Amino acid sequence: MTAQCFADTNLFLYAASKDPTDARKKSVARALLESKDIGISAQVMQEFAHNATAKKRLGLKPEETESILRSLLEYPILPVTGELVLEAFNLGQRYQIAYWDAVIVAAALELGCETLYSEDLNAGQDYGGVIARNPFANA
Repeated sequence: MTAQCFADTNLFLYAASKDPTDARKKSVARALLESKDIGISAQVMQEFAHNATAKKRLGLKPEETESILRSLLEYPILPVTGELVLEAFNLGQRYQIAYWDAVIVAAALELGCETLYSEDLNAGQDYGGVIARNPFANA
């Protein structure tokens, strides 16, 4: 299982958001998700499920959230394994990033991704072979 790019949770949250203040980011996220060879991890699905429910400003109903989660099954999905947790721990120490961000980096590396789309990491930084890009930097 491989992918060219890895999408962090925020891309899916913006793509689904009904909040008018997210309109520009929504457009960017949707275009990116439709045009790239994207992979995700089970963590992305978990974070999406939690945040889509918890962040009321997004305006998503439970049945909409479930529908989106089902659509995410179309992407290559990397499970969170014990080995991935250990690799994430080491990456977090090496790059001095939060553990949860390190799990995203570790998953992107395991999927063989060249690009990791996220607004939570240092844009342009090479994390051991995957480059972080913030698609919303100009949005």
